[in-house]
Amino acid sequence: MYNFETIGTRYTTGSKKWAEIHQYLPEEKGDIIPFSVADMELEIAPEIKEGMKKYIDRYVLGYANPTQEFRETVCDWMQKRHNWTIKPEWIVSTPGVINALYTSVQCFTNPGDGVMLLTPVYYPMYTAITSNKRTLVDCPLINNHGHYEINFADFEAKCKDPNTKMLIFCSPHNPSSRVWTKEELEKLAKICLDNDVLMVSDEIHFDLIMPGHTHTVLATLSEEVQQHSVICTAPSKSFNLAGMQTSNIIIANEDLRKKFMDNQLLLEMNPKCNILGYEANRLAYTYCADWLDQVVALIEKNRSMITEFLKLRHPEIAVTPMEGTYLLWMDFNKLGVPYKQLAEELRTKAKLFFDDGFIFGAQGEGFERWNLACPTRYAQEGLARLDAYLKEKEGRYFVLDRKASAGSL
Repeated sequence: MYNFETIGTRYTTGSKKWAEIHQYLPEEKGDIIPFSVADMELEIAPEIKEGMKKYIDRYVLGYANPTQEFRETVCDWMQKRHNWTIKPEWIVSTPGVINALYTSVQCFTNPGDGVMLLTPVYYPMYTAITSNKRTLVDCPLINNHGHYEINFADFEAKCKDPNTKMLIFCSPHNPSSRVWTKEELEKLAKICLDNDVLMVSDEIHFDLIMPGHTHTVLATLSEEVQQHSVICTAPSKSFNLAGMQTSNIIIANEDLRKKFMDNQLLLEMNPKCNILGYEANRLAYTYCADWLDQVVALIEKNRSMITEFLKLRHPEIAVTPMEGTYLLWMDFNKLGVPYKQLAEELRTKAKLFFDDGFIFGAQGEGFERWNLACPTRYAQEGLARLDAYLKEKEGRYFVLDRKASAGSL
């Protein structure tokens, strides 16, 4: 068993989400933790920690490119964990998946071209499009009683627009945590192929899948899909290595890969990840599968506890079934509290620091996203503070509910 109880405060490490606590609660000394930005409040696996120490003892920390051993380790992980056979030369390193999204928009589309998102969605995807002067093609997901689904009629109509050149796809989906079924992926991919829409799939959460669900890498659907897609992966979410800034972008199509790498050289002159990032990635994929399995079990434990409590005590809060990631998507709209007021009160009154739903797009207004990758005792403490806040608000909610009922009689 691994240690999933001990954490340290991160106030002085440059962590933005910890700094936000001090912005609102200057006297806070670490008794609460933030549940916002998607990195873990867990110690890294001891295999990584000890392996990094040995590495630093042995090697100079100079410039580095991915070694053949590193590439083969990534290939091995994809095969064993995702039944996906890739070749070492398909791997392109970037400092992060966001970098890869920006690069993809820049090198595979032209200014004014349409780039589609299934919204609400991870907010840097919007800026990857708009900051590069491309046209955002918004395809809202259908919220079917908390289960998010693709509106395929709308999706196909927008793909048929000749100006739509690219789909940036989030799989598993952030923030809704949907793990798309193979049938959904096949339908989506066929529409894209029929209309020559390039698929750029952000699969950074693909190792974090809850029991009862199976993630399918988009490129595994067929060779044709693989040749018309860019798959963005990283060990950062799976192993809490975001600060190592090392991502593995898998591009099977040689022409697409060359365009991508040429664009990297154009913008960055000497694009490299850092030597410790490569080593941390190698250690994680080589030695830490058991650690990851236990993290998934911890996340499922936290999810079950929070979901069942809210269902029993506060059924007005609609919790989206969490199929993947470690991000719980909660709908507070029935409280009748304006969404920006809700965000402020959760911080100042409840001392809860979630990611506010509105940052993921208009469809996220009134929602909050709870990062569950933390020791269970902290999730319990957060739930107690949320319970107290909701008890205060429920009087307003039930009054509104009774008036609505009376008006219908």
